[in-house]
Amino acid sequence: MSAQDIEQEETETDGGELPQAHTIRLELVDEPGQLLDALKPIANNGGNLLSIFHERGNLTPRGHIPVEVDLECLPARFESIVQAVRDAGINVIRADTEHFGEELILLLVGDLVDSDLSDTLHRVEEVADATVTDLSLSAPSGTQEHSSARLRLATRSGKSDEVLGVVRDIAAEKDLHVIEPLTEESA
Repeated sequence: MSAQDIEQEETETDGGELPQAHTIRLELVDEPGQLLDALKPIANNGGNLLSIFHERGNLTPRGHIPVEVDLECLPARFESIVQAVRDAGINVIRADTEHFGEELILLLVGDLVDSDLSDTLHRVEEVADATVTDLSLSAPSGTQEHSSARLRLATRSGKSDEVLGVVRDIAAEKDLHVIEPLTEESA
């Protein structure tokens, strides 16, 4: 579908609505073509790119590159754009109206390295309605001591108990201990 076709379709179906600006925050694997793969669904679904902030020098807690995309589209198209980006295999950390309203700070203790901390974090974000916003890891080398990770999770308002349940289930499966929730003063 060409840009002219999309514009004509928008005129026919928008009921007079004007395009609105939106921001989508993504997490990309550092591989060639990832940014293009993330942008194609936006253009293909009627989004107009306004700006792209590619934070190549920074990494998310999972070692991926954060990218913020500002776009403009009709309000009715925004959800389909976000879903198309997700369907393309791109991790959407935040999409405009999806801001996470609550924060949880947890401590995981155990054999985090052998139990695959990366997998644990990925599953928390995939299964729970949350995202890891900060991670501090303490893993003593040359000892048999357990490692620990302080996680700061952002979650939707009212979903904290559900997120805690998911974290507890994953931790139990991996024989990890969860100390939660921590307050900002104790963290």
